[in-house]
Amino acid sequence: MEFREEHDSMGTVMVPADKYWGAQTERSRMNFPIGVGRETMPVEIIKAFGILKEAAARVNHELKPDKMTDKKLEAIIQACDDIRNDKLDGNFPLVVFQTGSGTQSNMNVNEVIAGRGNEILGEKLLHPNDDINMSQSSNDTYPTAMHIAAVLELENGVIPAIDELVSTLERLEAENADVVKSGRTHLQDAVPISFAQEISGWRTSLLQARKMIGMAADQLKYLALGGTAVGTGLNAPAGFDVKVAEEVSGLSGISFKTAENKFHALSSKDEMVFAHGALKSLAADMMKMANDVRWLASGPRCGLGEITIPENEPGSSIMPGKVNPTQCEQVTMVAVQVMGNDAAVGIAASQGNFELNVFMPVIAYNFLQSARLLKDSLRAFNNNCAYGIKANREKMRSNLHNSLMLVTALNPYIGYENAAKTAKLAYKENISLKEACVKLGFLSEEKFDEVFKPEEMI
Repeated sequence: MEFREEHDSMGTVMVPADKYWGAQTERSRMNFPIGVGRETMPVEIIKAFGILKEAAARVNHELKPDKMTDKKLEAIIQACDDIRNDKLDGNFPLVVFQTGSGTQSNMNVNEVIAGRGNEILGEKLLHPNDDINMSQSSNDTYPTAMHIAAVLELENGVIPAIDELVSTLERLEAENADVVKSGRTHLQDAVPISFAQEISGWRTSLLQARKMIGMAADQLKYLALGGTAVGTGLNAPAGFDVKVAEEVSGLSGISFKTAENKFHALSSKDEMVFAHGALKSLAADMMKMANDVRWLASGPRCGLGEITIPENEPGSSIMPGKVNPTQCEQVTMVAVQVMGNDAAVGIAASQGNFELNVFMPVIAYNFLQSARLLKDSLRAFNNNCAYGIKANREKMRSNLHNSLMLVTALNPYIGYENAAKTAKLAYKENISLKEACVKLGFLSEEKFDEVFKPEEMI
């Protein structure tokens, strides 16, 4: 491998000649060999940096034209565009477990933009700190990138994935509006419910989670950029914060605003905690739905067997013909991972001292992993399981009419205690509710038939 010489305030470093990064990136790469190739800075953060660095350059060009010239701006814009379009992949090698402010990743982006920009210009005109980091600090750029990345992943990823599954559930509701089945509470038989009503519970849970995620995303649309090192805005021109939020909005297609209090924006990560809590809520809903589906599909002969789901792959290396509810299982594993990530996000957010939280990379890593996993999990579950759910109408009807909890319909006619006696006798002697009720002398056969209509109990 060929190397070139780069320098920073600490001296000279040898850097791979085919990479755009400089000395500070290389130092970090050598000093933090922790999870290399596995726990690198999320690509969503890098692309968010591509947005904010262009936004900052545009505003600097307006407010400091003597420093940010037309020539510099054009090269920075092209380099940032290259980042956002994956043209500079391989130039962002740094791991999550670095300095807690994300300083090295901010400088990694600065160096790559400068390196690529100078290549475009054909001369060494751009400096990572003086030009690309102009009017900024790692302390305000990293939380800004974190918010931009989080909002984009929620609004362009998670929410559309929820909508796709909701659409499938709406179709299933319509298809099963006339199907009545036994309800279940405590894993025990309960009074009847329509299958459409059961599905509507899943759908509404998703819509509630969607609403909470949307509310949380709105709180993330306030940016720290302009606070610089400690929130005072030192070295940033007046109005930089407001204008840069406007530029970020234009580049991202989402309306961002500057944070009203930069001291809060740099030191507190409560918006990330709140938003991840909404993701955890979605994970809990998906865990419940996936478990419902695999219980209802259990069998095929010795389980509930009230629904069938698509058969996607062989389920056993030893039992021929076995097929398992694998999509339900991936959902539940993703849910567990998200719940674990929530603990990491909350603990990390509680650890900021004085003017800066120094756990930001691990917050971003866990948050974005949760959002990414939920997005992918929802789509896989929808496309490979939910779309093909079919009611086993015969089994549902059989279970419904075999349920002892239908006796609840008799409460108004024979009272709770007599109804309980009827159910217990029917269970003990393995006879129907009708036979038990008549045998106990509570109702005649004719009266029982008149009041006992399971399909009307929903």
